[in-house]
Amino acid sequence: MWVLTPADFAGKLLSVFRQPLSSLWRSLVPLFCWLRATFWLLATKRTKQHLVLRGPDETKEEEEDPPLPTTPTSVNYHFTRQCNYKCGFCFHTAKTSFVLPLEEAKRGLLLLKEAGMEKINFSGGEPFLPDRGEYLGKLVRFCKVELRLPSVSIVSNGSLIRERWFQNYGEYLDILAISCDSFDEEVNVLIGRGQGKKNHVENLQKLRRWCRDYRVAFKINSVINRFNVEEDMTEQIKALNPVRWKVFQCLLIEGENCGEDALREAERFVIGDEEFERFLERHKEVSCLVPESNQKMKDSYLILDEYMRFLNCRKGRKDPSKSILDVGVEEAIKFSGFDEKMFLKRGGKYIWSKADLKLDW
Repeated sequence: MWVLTPADFAGKLLSVFRQPLSSLWRSLVPLFCWLRATFWLLATKRTKQHLVLRGPDETKEEEEDPPLPTTPTSVNYHFTRQCNYKCGFCFHTAKTSFVLPLEEAKRGLLLLKEAGMEKINFSGGEPFLPDRGEYLGKLVRFCKVELRLPSVSIVSNGSLIRERWFQNYGEYLDILAISCDSFDEEVNVLIGRGQGKKNHVENLQKLRRWCRDYRVAFKINSVINRFNVEEDMTEQIKALNPVRWKVFQCLLIEGENCGEDALREAERFVIGDEEFERFLERHKEVSCLVPESNQKMKDSYLILDEYMRFLNCRKGRKDPSKSILDVGVEEAIKFSGFDEKMFLKRGGKYIWSKADLKLDW
């Protein structure tokens, strides 16, 4: 089989149209045959380029390029499991008391930055417990000053935070999220957020003032459960005016708050999807509301435990990867179960640097 070159094709075409009209049709027929054979041969060659010969009787289509590694854009580092509260639905319980040495934690955070991390969120347990918040403060400063991360945030129950901490470390913190599930102190006690004579709601208001004074964006996290699902928090949330009010549906995680090895029994806190939707409907006028159902929440977070292992929640429990300190971020993150599409769908990437929030302090 042969292929017409552009010059040959032009010559043939000219010769055809120089002939008398009576013989024009007879000349066009072979020309069309040549064209058909040429294009068929070209298509065949292209197809063969995508096939790799495996043996005399079988072929295999060339494998596609492997997918790009997951980028740990936003990471939640639960560096301690210890907590001074006993929330009945807690899904990251005090199963160990381990906390990495500070320099090892910094080494892991550097690995994450080199892999593409833009935001780090420190959580627990209660992150202000180790060394009365000094361990946390040093990590916050390291991430903002040395790693120059766009966003550094904390999730805390707020009970152990002192104004001195803001004086020492507030300038390095972008967002402080305080967990508050009810504005009824009796409900907080039922949930497990009560601590003697301390009033959780009054403490929340004090922390709001400190965030304003020390220029830290203020956020509230609420877990909607059997004891607060009928509450209307609209007025209180509007008065506190957080940059975000993250509203979670109570989630069961085997081995943490349900199952044989769990330290909590959260089944009595669980609500249905329709109940959760009614709560959201009741608060639809709250502009900062960011809802997260169980479906959105379960696989859309990159969770790093106290050993710096990614936790895969796809099977309803927390299956750990190997530590990034041992195998690196790219290898460990393969086993994270992270759903990046759901992360983006739930609004996981937002304006998270206080420099960009342009808040009226």
